[in-house]
Amino acid sequence: MQRKGGRRGATGGRNAEAEAEAVERVLDELYGTPPSAFVARREERAAAARTDGRKEDARRIHAARRPTLAAWAANLLARSRPEETRRFLELGQALREAHRTLDAAGLKELSAQRRRIVAALSRQAAQLAGEAGQRLSQAAQREVESTLRAVLADPDAAAQWAGGRLEVSLTPPSAFPSDAAPMAPAPAAPEPAPRPKATRSSPATGAKDELAERRRERREELARAEREAERAGRRLREARAEQADARESLGTADDELARVRETVTAAEERLRAAREDRDRAERDRREAKERDRAAAHALTAAEREARAGARRVDRLGGRAGSYDSFD
Repeated sequence: MQRKGGRRGATGGRNAEAEAEAVERVLDELYGTPPSAFVARREERAAAARTDGRKEDARRIHAARRPTLAAWAANLLARSRPEETRRFLELGQALREAHRTLDAAGLKELSAQRRRIVAALSRQAAQLAGEAGQRLSQAAQREVESTLRAVLADPDAAAQWAGGRLEVSLTPPSAFPSDAAPMAPAPAAPEPAPRPKATRSSPATGAKDELAERRRERREELARAEREAERAGRRLREARAEQADARESLGTADDELARVRETVTAAEERLRAAREDRDRAERDRREAKERDRAAAHALTAAEREARAGARRVDRLGGRAGSYDSFD
C-alpha cells in the first residue's frame, strides 16, 4: 500500500512539474507576442487554465504585465539571436571585471567593442520588430540601447534580459563608465618652493580647499540626483506600462461585457418569443379542450339519441310483424 501511495505521489509530482513547465511555456509565448496582442492572448490563456481547473496557473498567467514596445523588442532580440546574446553577455562580464580591477587598457578596448556591438544589436532589434509588424521609434530604439548598456554594466540586468521577459526597458547604473576607460590618476604636481612670506598664501590655499570641497559636494549631490532621477524614470516607465496594460485590460473587459450584453439581449428576445409561443399554445390548448369537451357532450347526446332511435325502430318493427300475421 505504501508503494502504491508512493507511486501516486511521484505521479502527482510529475504532473505538477509538467503544469509548471506549461505555465513557463505560456509566459514565454506571451512575452514573445507583440504588445498590441499581449492582453488578449494573456486573457485567453488564463481563461483556458481556469477552465482546466488550474486556478494558480491562471493567476500566474494573469499577473503577467504587458511589456513596453522597447522591452518587447529587447526580449525579441534575446530570443531570436541566441549566439549574439551569449557573446554579448560574455562581453558584459569582461567589462565588469575590467572595471572592477581598474584595467584601463582592457577597459578601453572592451568599451570600443561595447559601442560597436550595442549599436549593431539595437539595429537588429529594430529590424526584428519591423519584421514582426512593429516599427520602433527613435525613442524606443534609445530605450533598447539603454537596456543593452544596462545588461553590460549590471549582472542582474543581464539575467533579466537573458530570461526574455522584460516588462520595461532597463537603465544602466551611473557608476559604470560610459565610453571612456578610467583615467589613471594624474601625477601630483611638484610642490612650489617656499615663498618668503608664507603667511600671505594661507588664505588663498584655504579658499582653494574650500572651493574644492564645495565642488566635491556638488559632484556627490549631482550623482545622488542622477541616481534618484534614474529610479524615478524607471518607476515612471513601469507606471506607464502598468497603466497601458490596465487600459487595454479595461478595453478587453468592455468588449467582452458588450458581447455578453448582446448575448443576454438576444436570449431575452428569444425568451420573450418563447413565452409568447407558450401563451399562444396554452390558449390553443384551452380552446381545443373546450372543443373536445363540447364534442364529447355532443357525442354522448348523439349516442343517446341513436340508442333511442334504435329502440323505436325495434318497437315499430315488432308491431309491423304482428300486423302481417293477421293478414
